[in-house]
Amino acid sequence: MRQTNGRINGTTIRQYSTTFLLVGSMASSAHIRASGEIYHANSNTDAIKQSMIAEFALAYRDTATALHNYTVLAIRSSSTAVKQRALNVAIEQNDLRSALDIATHWVVQEPEDVPAKFYLAHIALKSHEYELAAETLDSILTIDPNADLEKILAGISPDSEEDRQNLLNTLRTSKEKDNPSVLILIAGLEAQNDEIEQALKTVNKALRKRPKVTGFILMKANLLTALGDQEATLKWYEQSSKKHKYNLDVRLAEVRYLIKINQSELALTKLEKIIKNWPDAEEALFIAGLTSIDLKHYDQAEQYLVELRYSAQYQNDAYFYLAVNAERKQHYETAKAYYRLVDGNLYTVSRRNLISIYDKQGQLNDALRFLTQERVNYPQHASFLYQAQAEILRKMGNKKAALRLLTEAVKNLPDDPEILYSEVLLLDPFQDRDQLDKALKQLLLLEPNSPAYLNAYAYTLALQNRRLDEARTYAEHALEYAPEQASILDTLGYITFLQNDFETSSQVLAKAYTLSHSINIGVRYAKSLYMQGALTQFNDVLQQLKQNHPKDPQLDQLDSLLLPQHLKKS
Repeated sequence: MRQTNGRINGTTIRQYSTTFLLVGSMASSAHIRASGEIYHANSNTDAIKQSMIAEFALAYRDTATALHNYTVLAIRSSSTAVKQRALNVAIEQNDLRSALDIATHWVVQEPEDVPAKFYLAHIALKSHEYELAAETLDSILTIDPNADLEKILAGISPDSEEDRQNLLNTLRTSKEKDNPSVLILIAGLEAQNDEIEQALKTVNKALRKRPKVTGFILMKANLLTALGDQEATLKWYEQSSKKHKYNLDVRLAEVRYLIKINQSELALTKLEKIIKNWPDAEEALFIAGLTSIDLKHYDQAEQYLVELRYSAQYQNDAYFYLAVNAERKQHYETAKAYYRLVDGNLYTVSRRNLISIYDKQGQLNDALRFLTQERVNYPQHASFLYQAQAEILRKMGNKKAALRLLTEAVKNLPDDPEILYSEVLLLDPFQDRDQLDKALKQLLLLEPNSPAYLNAYAYTLALQNRRLDEARTYAEHALEYAPEQASILDTLGYITFLQNDFETSSQVLAKAYTLSHSINIGVRYAKSLYMQGALTQFNDVLQQLKQNHPKDPQLDQLDSLLLPQHLKKS
């Protein structure tokens, strides 16, 4: 059943080898073009050639022809492979009507074919044909009463409450409504409707009929968790783990729950027993390693994680957390060695941690040399590595070298916005005005709707006190994409202040200050209120700033605005 579900949701299988073998035989009889003649399947045409034409049509994005040919082939052919391919194409193109026709004909031709019925039930549910779905589920369970129906709903559970209720009503009136598989479908829909207690009752009915099914056991645990009943959840997990002591999934689920509720010591004790029974259980070893680190059992953590160094699934994670573990023990050279081995989605964070260790050791020059070599070894991460080196150079006070490096990076990766942005952050808005303007324009060419880049350009122009109308447009455009971002609101408030639009400035800065409570934004907000003549509000904000930032020298300047005129003159 699992394979059937995989075919429903899986990627298309394209048999290009067959296609290329047949090209020669077809070349003399048909000239195929993307916009050319449309070939339709008919009873006198070889099915293989017609499927090949459909594949070519797909390659040229002529999906209508491909779908038509495959639909006709599926209906006329007895080949399971053809039907599966036709269904895949129809589902990929989101043509549910064609998919439903194909699956229906398949079931009519082969009424005892359970995988075909799984397809039909899945597509009927996706098409909101709930009566057909229920009939098909009934027929599946007549053939195989133990069929696992839960995955039929994977990824296609109805979104709207009305659709879910319709499906619930259909399943509840089905003649197989008391079948455990149907009960689980009903429970899942009830849970989505926030009918948690009812869902729990439904799951209990299913468990009475099939008490050993892992999915049923875990669904009950999840429902108890959703009810917020920690005691009942713990009791259920403990009971289930004892009753099904050879069920690894149930026992690991209990451990994960214990960790979630901060009972890590007990979780680790249970993990030790699990690993004793399943010494090669990689997930158990990984969770045990991380839990040991959290509990500062560093030697124990290393013992578990070392076992995963050659794991296809956990290798990079194991290296990363072995490095973290060594770093916690202040074994910095060991940590550096492990961090260097990390690849995949943990690459950048591992290198950041590695740089941090070099920094602690006062070895930033060594870090620069290491990152230069990394650009050779990992060219796919060149953008990140350039930026990391530039940041190190800036930290070392060598801003000119950082800018030279980023200039080199821009030449090598001209369409990389992150490198351009790093350069923008280093350029001086007054001394490097032309270069900065060029970089900002290039950024907006690459990503015209990026709120960060729009804000950078707007703020730069505001600092330079030029082209303020253009700057305001950029800031307002940025707020369309990030309306709650304090830094962008601050930029707009600054620009409108420079434009003497103090009313807008105070409104925008009020929101920015509420979001961030930044002293700098607060000072600008107070100044805009003062310039607007709202002295009572100005005084309120000033008192709030004094309370939150009592020793900030910027507040002395605001205080002076409240002095009587004759004292100001003196």
